[in-house]
Amino acid sequence: MNRLVVIGLDCLTPQWALEAWLDEMPNLKALVEKGVAGRLRSTIPPITVPAWTAMMTSQDPGMLGVYGFRNRASYEYDSLQVANASAIQASTVWNILSRNRLRSLVMGVPQTYPPKPLNGILVSGFMTPGKEATFTYPEGIKGLLDQAAGGEYVIDVKNFRTEDKSALLDSVKEMTKARFRAFRAFLKADEFDFAMMVEMGPDRLQHGFWRFCDPTHRLYEAGNPYEDVLHDYYLAVDEEIGRTVEAAGEQTSVMVVSDHGAQAMEGAICINEWLQSQGYLKLKEQPSEPVRLTADMIDWEHYYGRLFLNVAGREPQGCIAKADYEAVREELKAGLEALGDEEGRPIGTRVFRPEEVYREVKRIPPDMIVYFGDLHWRSAGTVGQGGWHLRENDTGPDDANHLPDGVFVWSPGGDRSPRRAERYQIYDIAPSILTFFGFTLWFTGLSGAGKSTLAQRVREILLERGMKVEVLDGDVVRQNLSKGLGFSKEDRDTNIRRIGFVCNLLTRNDVVAIAAAISPYRAIRDENRKLIGRFVEVYCKCDLDTLKERDPKGLYEKA
Repeated sequence: MNRLVVIGLDCLTPQWALEAWLDEMPNLKALVEKGVAGRLRSTIPPITVPAWTAMMTSQDPGMLGVYGFRNRASYEYDSLQVANASAIQASTVWNILSRNRLRSLVMGVPQTYPPKPLNGILVSGFMTPGKEATFTYPEGIKGLLDQAAGGEYVIDVKNFRTEDKSALLDSVKEMTKARFRAFRAFLKADEFDFAMMVEMGPDRLQHGFWRFCDPTHRLYEAGNPYEDVLHDYYLAVDEEIGRTVEAAGEQTSVMVVSDHGAQAMEGAICINEWLQSQGYLKLKEQPSEPVRLTADMIDWEHYYGRLFLNVAGREPQGCIAKADYEAVREELKAGLEALGDEEGRPIGTRVFRPEEVYREVKRIPPDMIVYFGDLHWRSAGTVGQGGWHLRENDTGPDDANHLPDGVFVWSPGGDRSPRRAERYQIYDIAPSILTFFGFTLWFTGLSGAGKSTLAQRVREILLERGMKVEVLDGDVVRQNLSKGLGFSKEDRDTNIRRIGFVCNLLTRNDVVAIAAAISPYRAIRDENRKLIGRFVEVYCKCDLDTLKERDPKGLYEKA
């Protein structure tokens, strides 16, 4: 059986998993040595939601219309909503595999609550409100989770920003063991073509223990009782990887990925304090102590924004004229990027415009995305601090910020040889999974439209990525499999059926079959689509003047 298992480890960081501690992680190292490994560049911004969804759809946050955990539902000031699975319109890997009769097991992947139907089993991720909710598909398997976990199946630890470090450590360790046990139990109980889990433990522990374990952190103290917590946890995760690889079976292809990494947090920038000092934000009254900024505290007629600008004709009480919008954005960008630490020293802040970093921008994006200190500093939303800088997180103990690079390791199995690189892109993962299972890419269109040229170029790209690819060109097939056939509708249909038959054989054996043939009749193309299942049709559109100019076979001249 051709099977692919993806082990997702939220926030597993490359400087430890692929560098400092790799030699102490024999199971991960074995996968590295058998396949490919490197850093995985995450989304902008590198945050759990929507990074995992971007990974599984190959769509960036702008295309998804999801820019973080909370997104604006309208231009009203209090319209922020949590982006759960209902916000996702794009097809995930398991959606596509389900449509092509392949069975999937999906456990713990973020942004999968509420669960949607698939061909297989889905247990939604940490955004599930509680075990009393319907968080599995089919619903009936919810009752089997605790048994499969060998105890309580834990959706997520309750509070990872806590001073009770011992309790946090114990709860994360138990959660990780239980979730891996449950995944392996379901994996062995059925013949899934694709199986994926995401474990949140690395993220929770790194946010809670970074200062104790990283000698470069400003608060690190050698010899502290938690000094080896992250090191020991990584080794324990490696043991879980080993058990999972064994449970998956010898011929299984295994991928280990993380959505982003982690790094030391230098401090936090009180963005709303800075905006007030620069005249961009006005409160109805100043709080007497630090509090979280809420919409009702703001004098909206004089508010220029946080990451959202207050634009006239867009927001209810907008005060920035549309003609001034770009000038204000540029002014803010310059001011934020010039912002330094307490001593005025530059911290390397970067500011992005959504339309410049996303392929498409849907729904209501932020007007600006800010990496304070290039992600060594985080944004603090409180007001009443009396200054711009904090050295502690304003929402609870937390000493780590996200690193834009996660981890990618793939031992593909068989004779596959994926593309080697020092850094991969998060958007590469979904196409790599889909091509692993083989499919037919069918180019159709008029003579001279570019079908054969495109087919050969796609073939070159996929071969560079280590995929098994074959091209069936209509002219070549006529010279070999279809000698003697003419160009009547009956003969054309016979030729296209023969191409479809070969494509089906290749696709069934996990080869990417690329067909390039004039196939003008939809009925016969649909017949092949039904036969093959994993079938993608591409129509090559070209205007008649260009076709006449190209005319590689002299057909238009004869006409």
